[in-house]
Amino acid sequence: MRRSGLNRFLVTMLSIVVGASVSLAVVRGSDAALAAPGTPITAPEGATAPRADLDVAGLLAQRTAQLVRRTTAITVHNAALEAIEQARIAELGYDPALTDPRDIARSMMLTKYGWGDAQFACYDHIIMRESRWIVTADNPHSSAYGIPQALPGSKMASAGADWRTNAATQIRWGLGYVKARFGTPCSAWSFKAAHGWY
Repeated sequence: MRRSGLNRFLVTMLSIVVGASVSLAVVRGSDAALAAPGTPITAPEGATAPRADLDVAGLLAQRTAQLVRRTTAITVHNAALEAIEQARIAELGYDPALTDPRDIARSMMLTKYGWGDAQFACYDHIIMRESRWIVTADNPHSSAYGIPQALPGSKMASAGADWRTNAATQIRWGLGYVKARFGTPCSAWSFKAAHGWY
């Protein structure tokens, strides 16, 4: 459940508990409302008489304060979890929920290198001619493999042991290669356009 959904859930539950507590207070006082004016109120046979010092409003306030403390603790805990998740995303360079290789590449380019849409367009030109973003693209005339067509494909093992099947691992390696060899994707695209390879 996302944090905003959890917060709405907690607010709803708090409203239900507070409403139920108010209803209980009304029910407890309903015997008095049903009695005829001037009729003394007595406890039902076998029941313990209500305590004279019972402060329903005080109990309700106490319970409400307890729920507020718990809600605050949950909010703080969720904020800590969100911070951990954001740190993980920053380290990876992309949100693990992304599945489209283009989205992964766009996110990594911006997060890791500060490259925006123009640089992504250049990288997309390269990859569409190399592998069409297919993770298992295998060149039958060489040992080039994967989205960036690493030659040989096993070079991508430096980015992760799952280089054969993981788009993010291949893209991480591919962007590192472009940065180290050409500086930017657009420089790499200019080279590829002139030479047919990069």
